[in-house]
Amino acid sequence: MPRVLVLLLAGLSALGADLRVVVPAGGRAPIGPYSPGIETGDFVYVSGQTAARADGSMPATAREQVDQCLRNVKAIVEAAGLTMEHVVYAHLFLKDMSAYEEANRVWAEVFPRNPPARATIGVSDLPAGTPVEISAVAYRDLSRKRIVTPAGDNSRLPVSPAVMAGGRLYFSNMYGGEGDAASQVEGAFAELSATLKAAGMDFRHVAFVNPYLTGAMPMDVMNRVYARKFEFGNTPGRATIRVASLPNGAGIAFTGVAVHDLAERRAVRPKNMPPSPTASPCVFAGDTLYCSAKSGFIPGPNSGIYASTVETQLRQTMRNLLDGLEEAGMNFSNVVATTVYLDDISSFASMNKVYAEYFGRTPPTRATVQQYPALREAKPDGRGRWPTLEQISLIAVK
Repeated sequence: MPRVLVLLLAGLSALGADLRVVVPAGGRAPIGPYSPGIETGDFVYVSGQTAARADGSMPATAREQVDQCLRNVKAIVEAAGLTMEHVVYAHLFLKDMSAYEEANRVWAEVFPRNPPARATIGVSDLPAGTPVEISAVAYRDLSRKRIVTPAGDNSRLPVSPAVMAGGRLYFSNMYGGEGDAASQVEGAFAELSATLKAAGMDFRHVAFVNPYLTGAMPMDVMNRVYARKFEFGNTPGRATIRVASLPNGAGIAFTGVAVHDLAERRAVRPKNMPPSPTASPCVFAGDTLYCSAKSGFIPGPNSGIYASTVETQLRQTMRNLLDGLEEAGMNFSNVVATTVYLDDISSFASMNKVYAEYFGRTPPTRATVQQYPALREAKPDGRGRWPTLEQISLIAVK
């Protein structure tokens, strides 16, 4: 079936002159207010693809489900005039980590050489009943794509440790080894350090990190180690996510992006936010802004989340994200990709209703997950502060 790149001219003023929506011909319509793909410069961002076929049916086996997700990714990539070889980075979200090995076998068939970097995360639930979701980033100029492998890395997984796309480095999950929690975190940083070194970089070059933690990894332990690796107030953007599981029983994994030229890396911090030892609100990598995950947190002396519903929390989250965008000279029209983390996937529809108000007819690409088992009952604490029901991180292009 032929694919076409559809330029939604009516939405160009909302998106910005350099951004184009990519829609595959004959594909299934998105199940939320997001675009299938966004093309900007040499990059194409692909929304999280479910395992649903074009007719809405769901394959029965893990192999078929992963294969269908990748077929859906391929349709969008090809609609932008690229191939799967142009894919440089992906997120694989699995409801059942027992499907991991089967997913790897399918991955090796789809990416037989020069595979993308990849983060694999076990989650509690995904939209529309899909057991698998895959989002991706593709890069147009294959002459500037390079696989980065640290010395002595004998990994047999069908993913690349890292991929250079022009001046940007996407790195796969970096796992900790055995031992106590602090040792596992140090091990993950050692793996990341070796990967960065192989690309001629170090921790100063990192623009954004997803620390993924299972319930066995104490957040405070991770943060103590993490803060020692980066310059205070100049840390990467960060989305720290508690997940249901990680491959091979790991307790911690780091994945993200670095920029080769330090002159192109700049942290952005709204004036109402103090410097942090663990995360910058947003960080530029060239013309691309990576913003840390935000929640409905209200800053100040009585800081906290004071809203009891996803809808109301989301409005404060968007205000918090807009603070970072505006400090960088941008707004929501510059956003090309978001990741939405929900405490409970049953709030998907109500979240979508509010989310759509901020992006209009031509929204960015998006992946949505319930990353961890939901609270049985959300209750306020003694000061009236509620638990976090949603978080959002984003990527914008100037």
